[in-house]
Amino acid sequence: MTRLAERHCAACNGDTPRLDDATIKAHLDALSEHWEPDGPDAIEGRFKFKNYYHTQAFVNAVAYIAHCEDHHPDITFGYNRCSIRLTTHAMGGLSDNDFICAAKIDRLLP
Repeated sequence: MTRLAERHCAACNGDTPRLDDATIKAHLDALSEHWEPDGPDAIEGRFKFKNYYHTQAFVNAVAYIAHCEDHHPDITFGYNRCSIRLTTHAMGGLSDNDFICAAKIDRLLP
């Protein structure tokens, strides 16, 4: 299987099947410790930074990844923290796209 960060998001719709629990667990195991399930239909990453400048730079980089992959997370941030929630809105659950974006976001970390 190709590493998640090397893949690209694919278009999904309401007919796209949600990932099963075993696949979700395997994908989560491939991500950094920042990611965890957020209910049955999403994953959330929580990140801490030195200051606002580093946090904002991270958020801008995440926004660029989201734009390039056409997969858009919910992002909240403050002075030295950022939370990113990924779900595939078109199908109302988790798809490979969520984990692909999370893996690409992990690559931003030192």
